[in-house]
Amino acid sequence: MSNAVPPFIVAIPARYGSTRLPAKPLREIGGVPMVVRVAERALQAGASQVVVAVDDQRIAEALAGQRVDICMTRSDHASGSDRLAECAAHYGWADDSIVVNLQGDEPFAPAAGIRAVAKALADDHAPMATLATPIMDAEELFDPNVVKLVRTANGRALYFSRAPLPWARDAFATNRHALPSGSPFLRHIGIYAYRAGFLANYTRLPRTPLEQTESLEQLRVLEHGHAIAVRLTPEPFPPGIDTEADLERAEQWLRTHS
Repeated sequence: MSNAVPPFIVAIPARYGSTRLPAKPLREIGGVPMVVRVAERALQAGASQVVVAVDDQRIAEALAGQRVDICMTRSDHASGSDRLAECAAHYGWADDSIVVNLQGDEPFAPAAGIRAVAKALADDHAPMATLATPIMDAEELFDPNVVKLVRTANGRALYFSRAPLPWARDAFATNRHALPSGSPFLRHIGIYAYRAGFLANYTRLPRTPLEQTESLEQLRVLEHGHAIAVRLTPEPFPPGIDTEADLERAEQWLRTHS
């Protein structure tokens, strides 16, 4: 298995409307619009093409002068992957092209992590790949906002859940405040790589019971029998930006890491 990362595209869905953080892509962190910071991370990762999938001209204008392509997409897409599927059709990407979906609210996504998810897909025959990182404390494991996953011995996802996963039966029977050693507790990191030919198929898959129960879109892929390759991230991913409080934390993070 080669250590080289194959050519890959980064596509960034950037939707103007957000109920919790209006005009989110244009909110500034350190004086720079969030969507510009995300695009810079994609370029640093060495993507052969960076496309920002936008639904509002104001986002396109904020990206003027950046070395990225702007794809104006419909405003009624249900998800970022639907927006990316429209991009794939627009650009006519070859079916085997690797497309990394970098969320538009991940201004500090590490370049190494972006490359890692592209390589995870290249090294596997799965149509889709994602990343994970070890969970280090019980509070994180029991937090329903933290998505957990379990995987097979060959590194493919078995299941994603908001519940503690796997359940350490004997250890948790007596103590739920500490993690038992030796159990593979993993937190999901929401960055994905797809083969471009799978994107259109994915968006046509009907919603599934587990997806709706857990409110986790990736479960649709597993429920329909498709594989998702999972690798550990080489570097931590700082939290994404969803609220005003997240923006304040991002400003603090920037001050300590610049």
